Amino acid sequence: MNPALEPTLTQLGATIADGVVRDFGHPAEELATLTEGNIVADLSQFGVLEFAGADATEFLQNQLSCDLKSLAGSSTYGSYCTPKGRMLASFIAWRNGEAWRMMLRHDVLPAIHKRLRMFVLRSKVTAVDLSEQVALLGAAGPHAAEVLRGTFGVLPTAPQGVATVAEGGSVLSVPGDRWLVAIPVEAATPTWPLLAKSMRPVGASAWDWTDIRNGIAFVGTRTQEQFVPQMANMELIGGVSFKKGCYPGQEIVARTQHLGKVKRRLYLANVAAEALPGEELFGEDVEGQSNGMVASAAPSPLGGTDVLAVVQRASAEASRVHLRSLDGPLLAFRPLPYAIP
Repeated sequence: MNPALEPTLTQLGATIADGVVRDFGHPAEELATLTEGNIVADLSQFGVLEFAGADATEFLQNQLSCDLKSLAGSSTYGSYCTPKGRMLASFIAWRNGEAWRMMLRHDVLPAIHKRLRMFVLRSKVTAVDLSEQVALLGAAGPHAAEVLRGTFGVLPTAPQGVATVAEGGSVLSVPGDRWLVAIPVEAATPTWPLLAKSMRPVGASAWDWTDIRNGIAFVGTRTQEQFVPQMANMELIGGVSFKKGCYPGQEIVARTQHLGKVKRRLYLANVAAEALPGEELFGEDVEGQSNGMVASAAPSPLGGTDVLAVVQRASAEASRVHLRSLDGPLLAFRPLPYAIP
């Protein structure tokens, strides 16, 4: 949570716990708004790293699974992996002026920041945590674009496009007719009340639900080193390049791709119970052992919890999968907005 922004959000009714906006005083109504209304969310569950310097692009190109060099006025999802190809973080990255910015879960950010700085060595790169200087907002709904255009004067026109706004901020188009706003905290302080007049403010889990419904899982501390990128469908949302050069884990990621079908994939499901990232899943066709894990979870406006579940394909497609144990709550699978090959 940006300390400078906290008084403004509190005046708007925000309930803040552990540095994250949980809701704005009416969690049930906020949840109901997700299906048909206009929302604006504080994204304090995320943070921002900025990489600048003459070698920043080359440095990140050699560390991340995505291809930054191919971007032209757009953003990309991506992952940062161990040498064994397991994701330490997933993120969305974009160019901000001459620098690169990366939005990732706040709970993994300090460790990722420290780890990446270890590999800078003699490269002309600075890596700075801007989480307290840059405010992150999310917006969605039938009139969200109109409201944002009236507020900032410009919006990106292409899918996953990036538009530069006043005072060095950015507005990003993200899947699902949604928008990310990254602006200086001093600009966010007067902007928040303006947006709240036309869109309902919602908490972190409400925005997380919009990512889940769009099949996008962000790695947190509960799921670090659990998945190779393809298990989280990262290559299906543009987060993996198989044409660029080497990066940590690249050999494993490439081998996984070329061997054929990935045995575990990310699926969308609903469960009539509370669920948390990192909880194990059990398929009736694999008796006695876990065959998956919850990658993301958030309360559903239609009841229960919507989850992104990494699970064996055979179990998801031809069996029944349960949360926490074989006699635990049953997952009801739902279609993703993109096809799994």
